[in-house]
Amino acid sequence: MLIAGPTASGKSALALELAERTGGVVINTDSMQVYRDLRIITARPTPQEEARVPHRLYGHVDAAVNCSAGHWVSDAAAVLAEARAQHRLPIFTGGSGLYFKALTRGLSAVPPVAAEIRDSVRARLERDGVEALHAELGQRDPASAERLKPRDRTRIARALEVIEATGRSLTDWHRDGLPPLLAPGSFRAVFLAPERDALYARIDARFDTMLQAGALEEVAKLGARHLDPLLPAMKAHGVPALLRHFNGEITLEQAAEIGRADTRHYAKRQFTWFRHQLPEFEWVTPEAARGWLETGLR
Repeated sequence: MLIAGPTASGKSALALELAERTGGVVINTDSMQVYRDLRIITARPTPQEEARVPHRLYGHVDAAVNCSAGHWVSDAAAVLAEARAQHRLPIFTGGSGLYFKALTRGLSAVPPVAAEIRDSVRARLERDGVEALHAELGQRDPASAERLKPRDRTRIARALEVIEATGRSLTDWHRDGLPPLLAPGSFRAVFLAPERDALYARIDARFDTMLQAGALEEVAKLGARHLDPLLPAMKAHGVPALLRHFNGEITLEQAAEIGRADTRHYAKRQFTWFRHQLPEFEWVTPEAARGWLETGLR
């Protein structure tokens, strides 16, 4: 079972209830909830919720690690095999479209990049600026340079890292893919689609609740580690703005408003991405999905 949807749409609660009814296992399919440093700010299931049914791939990666989609697929394959061996229903839930696409369509087979190459490219990024690296990418991988925005620091650095590490462009690697973990017709996939205004109001309220629950302290601890700002964990919604607050650049209310706005914009992008990239997902309201629990989603 695959349960996707925008942030704050009720995916985790639905997956938890389904797992309780079926004896299933909930498998994280969210790129930020893999990081152990970010329980509160990413709205990960609470320890009490995780104790009710088996949860896998939540908080199992340190924030200092760049957990790529390829790493997640490898971890997910092992968890999927474990669930099947135990005759448990695997319930993949989250909001990361690329992870769901890897499950159902496969993934490009880009090999890992050595740390020294990654560090070298990022040092050049800081020294020379993103425009210089984008120009270099235009010389070495014109297709990727044309596809990427000239100020997209993370993706430009990634494209150059791959060339440095492998001698091949990302465009070349994307032609040679890894097979999907789930065979066509072997799963049901739903996308929870709440009414937009209600969802945005819920996002705003949840961000405030996270602040009251200790998100400030959580982000402060993360900031104290002085990690590379290009790491995925350092760019989780709310983290950059709260770090700016701790640095005295903006007020807490300004940081909170930036975090709320960034999360709303992300939800909008999730709607668009799934509509165009994964049209096989069945769009339903959260209320309709909960009704299905009575009819047997398994």
